[in-house]
Amino acid sequence: QVPLVELGGGLVQAGGSLSLSCAASGRTFPGGDMAWFRRVPGKEREFVAGIQGPANTYYADSLEGRSTISRDNTKNTIYLQMNNLRPEDTGVYYCAARVGMGNVYSPTYDYWGQGTQVTVSS
Repeated sequence: QVPLVELGGGLVQAGGSLSLSCAASGRTFPGGDMAWFRRVPGKEREFVAGIQGPANTYYADSLEGRSTISRDNTKNTIYLQMNNLRPEDTGVYYCAARVGMGNVYSPTYDYWGQGTQVTVSS
């Protein structure tokens, strides 16, 4: 099992920003898919943002233009910067990593973090 540790969740007012990070230990994912998913109350886990290779990025429509995913392979870490947050962005955010590349949007990743809570108040 490869630990993926998410940091950066918390409580923020609507319109505010949060930056999440996810660090992998034990192995590296230099070019493999890494992504963020979230589980919001009453819904299934959903794709938020993903990155393939050094800079091929993908976003859910709901967060397009409000978020940026990036990776630092020297630190084996990915980041998610979220701006202009809305109450409907409240949920548990999970980091995921895949050995190699596949469908970024599909939750068929090899490794998952424990999740970090993001709460956006209105």
